[in-house]
Amino acid sequence: MVKRVVADQCLGVIIDVQEFFLSQVERRLQSVLRDDIGNFARLLGYFRVPILVTLERSVEHKGKLPPQIRKHLSRSSRTFEKDCFDLTKEQEIKEFVARSNKRQIIAVGCETDVCVLQSCLGLLGLGYEVYIVEDLIFSSSRNVEASIARLQAEGAMFLTYKSLYYELVEAVDGGRHAKKMVAKLGRLPEDLPDCAAPQSACTTRKDMQ
Repeated sequence: MVKRVVADQCLGVIIDVQEFFLSQVERRLQSVLRDDIGNFARLLGYFRVPILVTLERSVEHKGKLPPQIRKHLSRSSRTFEKDCFDLTKEQEIKEFVARSNKRQIIAVGCETDVCVLQSCLGLLGLGYEVYIVEDLIFSSSRNVEASIARLQAEGAMFLTYKSLYYELVEAVDGGRHAKKMVAKLGRLPEDLPDCAAPQSACTTRKDMQ
């Protein structure tokens, strides 16, 4: 069966997006990631998708979730600190994911070849469908191809923010110019872009009817 993203089956996961890790990528990209992951949180919030946020200890040294992202989290979001690279090895986090009764995980964050890799392998091992937003993951290492190949081999599915945006719209509305979506969820924020900032073809949805 072809797998599709369905909002009411999704749990968003933002993995270890902290200033310590952001500081290890080029300065321009730091700002882009804060904005794009903030938009990811806004997008999931609109579709009523809960979000799990993890922070690697020590938070005093590595930092909290940047305010540009944190301000967009909905009340259904939860933040947990963790010691393990693999979030599923933290019992409290594992139980939260199970209680969510979601079968699809939409993951972003860092590092691609460490915490994202190990957490997504852990989630796959527990039987979840794992979707990774490829333009919203990052690492201090430039060579992450082997990690991406491994995740794909184990069944993780990669998509872009733009693909996620339109797949969520399609799933709710059936492609009928978003009339059902607006009726169910209200108007999509006019300033919410439909793709990640590095792409030049981003637009905003000024009229969803």
